Amino acid sequence: MSLSVRLRLPTALSGDLTMNLPELDTETIDRILEMAWEDRTPFEAIERQFGLLEKQVIALMRREMQPSSFRMWRKRVSGRPTKHLKERDFVAGRFRSQNQK
Repeated sequence: MSLSVRLRLPTALSGDLTMNLPELDTETIDRILEMAWEDRTPFEAIERQFGLLEKQVIALMRREMQPSSFRMWRKRVSGRPTKHLKERDFVAGRFRSQNQK
């Protein structure tokens, strides 16, 4: 019988997951998490508003979310065309949050 064990290392030990993230206040982090969680907000909008690349947003989500919530989010957004402007089949005419610049 084979038993596999997955260890989750603390962020500081699991490589460079912080990816040179800038110092962000709690309100900004909350807004980035909200935008990343929304299916129709592309990573490019987050980059334009906050200057964070997709990989940095993923690292921030991993750092701030519970592991199970992060895995659920990653599974949902991986390959989703609405999270990338280049893969969208529409450009305009969709709802835009008042909080979004």
